[in-house]
Order: sequence, then structure tokens, then C-alpha cells
Amino acid sequence: MVAYFATEPESLLADALNGFCRVHADLVVRDAGGGYLRARHPSPGRRVGLVSGGGSGHEPLHIGFVGAGMLDAACPGRVFTSPHNRQILEASRAVAGPEGVLHIVKNYTGDRINFGIAAERLAHLGIPCARVLVDDDLATATDGPGPGRRGTAATVLVEKVLGAAADRGADLPELLRLGERVTARCRSLAVASRSHALPATGDPAFELARNEVEFGVGIHGERAERAIPREPLTRLLERMTDPLLAALAPAREEPVILLVNGLGAVTELELYAIHDAVERLLHKRGVTSARCAVGEFVTTLDMRGFSLTLMVTDRETLELYDAPVHTPVWRW
Repeated sequence: MVAYFATEPESLLADALNGFCRVHADLVVRDAGGGYLRARHPSPGRRVGLVSGGGSGHEPLHIGFVGAGMLDAACPGRVFTSPHNRQILEASRAVAGPEGVLHIVKNYTGDRINFGIAAERLAHLGIPCARVLVDDDLATATDGPGPGRRGTAATVLVEKVLGAAADRGADLPELLRLGERVTARCRSLAVASRSHALPATGDPAFELARNEVEFGVGIHGERAERAIPREPLTRLLERMTDPLLAALAPAREEPVILLVNGLGAVTELELYAIHDAVERLLHKRGVTSARCAVGEFVTTLDMRGFSLTLMVTDRETLELYDAPVHTPVWRW
């Protein structure tokens, strides 16, 4: 059993958002109703506002990526719960540019429904709106009917690339085409050796034997199709990286961006060791890693696990990734 540090369990989200906005008061502003956070200094050249959001418990996603070069606003829902369509509507109205607003949405039923309702309400108000659906999770790929691949850690890469394009004055159709192209070239896989603890009780969300790893776990603690025996790190990383490369099939001249993402309770010491091993593995497979990011970007409360994300790039994508950004998490 895990006891979260909170003044009151039911006020954890509100208290956390208050603290976040105080710490980053130079970058973000919380609206009076508390439904969304917006950039204090939005990029002046934008014709389209960028809005994302989702359940809390994944911090720093999405609130940590609000600011110049990325999101104009983020809507936090309750833990692992989609934000209400009213939050999304209000955020979109607040940051819409002269050519409308783009929603960056992770592929989960609740997110799709609530962002969809908000988009319909925006249309009635005469505000153009489009949606980029992030669906990078290889563990939920299927050829049959169903919701399809989940949206996970690639979301931050998509937000970064689209934010830079919006800064350059891209219009709504251009951003939509770019977002769909970039999302199609991202895949992720996650593993965990321990589940997260449920905030209400502190009990584990699921049980896992000490000698097992959950292979393909979801960012809401969704169980994978299988647990595998614990094995040497190099073999585990091969088991993760090779399917990602097979799904993406990058050409030899196409470099990738590598994102090594902690799910909440893996140390930086381990994450950098994982990165080193994956870089060597990519080199062995003849794949060039042009850029990399290591840290906690999309978490699952205190889950002990990590994910790997690969984004196949070209010159334009790399230029957009490298473009200046100033958010609570990413600054360059």
C-alpha cells in the first residue's frame, strides 16, 4: 500500500494545479474557473491556437508543455479521466487564432467524445476547428474493429512539431496534414515491473510477480496482453525496439527521434542507462538517432516502468523539433 502526499485526497488535483501555476507563473495562467491553463506569453505569429488535454496523473503531460513553441492551452481532467467538453470549449475560445484552433487528442474514447463535442460547439460559434488524433501505442495495434492504438508518449513530440509549425504561421489545413503525417510515423511501447497505486486507496492497480514484467502496459494502468519473465535489460530492449522498427520501417536515410520516458518511479540513473543501450541497439540495426529526450514526460502516477517512442523524421520535422521552445518542461 502506498500513501500519497496530499493535504486531502479529493483536493490533490486542485492543489497541484495551484502549486504548478505559482511555480511557473511566468509561463502559464490558470483561467478563473480553473478549467484550463493557457500560455502567459503566446507565440505572436500564430494563426491557429493549439489545445490539448486529458486526465491528470500523467504529469508533466499536458500542462508542462504549455508555452511558446508548444501548446496555447491544456485542459486537465480528474485522474485518468477526460476533461469535460466545457473545459475544452472554453480553452479553445480563449486561445483560438484568426484561423481557428487545432485539438491534439490522444486516442481514448472519452477524449475523442469530449473533444468532439467541443468541436461541434465551436463550429456553431463560427470558430474553425480540426483534430489530430495521436495513436502511437504499438501494443494495441489491431487489424480488426475497435478503438485502435492508444495515444501515449508520442503526444509530446507531436505537440512540439505542431507548435513550431504554428509559430511559423501555418494555417489549419497545413497543421492538420502535418499532424497526421507526423503521427503516422510514431510508435511507442511501454513495460512495467510494478503497477501504480490507486490514489483513493493506495492499493496497487494490478498485481505482478517479482520475476515478471508487464509488456505493453497502458498509461492508465491498462493490463497488457501478457506478462513476460524478467530478463536482461538488453534482451528486453530488443523485444521493445525491434517491433517499433518493424512497424515504422525507416529507410536508411531517415533518422529517428528517440524518447525514453519514465512512467513515474524509474530513476534517472536507469533511464539514461536504458537510453545508452537503445542507442547502441539502433546503431546495430543501422538506424540513426538524430535527436533524443530522456526523462519523465508522460507518466502513470508512480508506476515503475518506462516507454520507448520512435519518430521517423525528415529535414522539415527535425527543423520543427529543433525550433525554439519555452515551456515549464522543454526549453531550448
